[in-house]
Amino acid sequence: MKNFILIGGPMGVGKTAASRLLQRQLPGCAFLDGDWCWDMRPFVVTDETRAMVMDNICHVLGNFLHCSVFENIVFCWVMHEQSILDELLSRLDTSGWRVHTFSLMCSETALRARLQKDIDAGLRTPDVIGRSLARLPLYGQLNTVKLDTSSITASQAADAIAQAVVSAASQSSICPI
Repeated sequence: MKNFILIGGPMGVGKTAASRLLQRQLPGCAFLDGDWCWDMRPFVVTDETRAMVMDNICHVLGNFLHCSVFENIVFCWVMHEQSILDELLSRLDTSGWRVHTFSLMCSETALRARLQKDIDAGLRTPDVIGRSLARLPLYGQLNTVKLDTSSITASQAADAIAQAVVSAASQSSICPI
């Protein structure tokens, strides 16, 4: 069975870095970062742009899911509410795919430090700290496998996810969605 891996978490937790590394580990692997479907200037959040982004994500993921070349698909995005995961999965045909859902989490201290490093490097704006910290506790409520990245590298996070995916495949079980 093929693996569809969804990785959520607050901004700065290491989703993109871990997903990129995971893509390199898994055979026949496509990767989509949901932020790529939301990359606009000015950044405008409205009902219309939210709907557009979800449509863009579902279109790209749907194409990946129906392409015979791929054995693994990795998707990462903030996904801080169960309704986001539920809507996404309800709009995709995942027949023939084992769905694995993960939430990357870390301590507030680690998250602040990572985000501050990005702010200092000019990669993020200072307001990201408050927005990210506000979402952090929401991940504990999701029906996902939780991975604490406070004291591990992106490579170690990717390894842990890969191991969980392989373990689930060998047990013929489906990770919670």
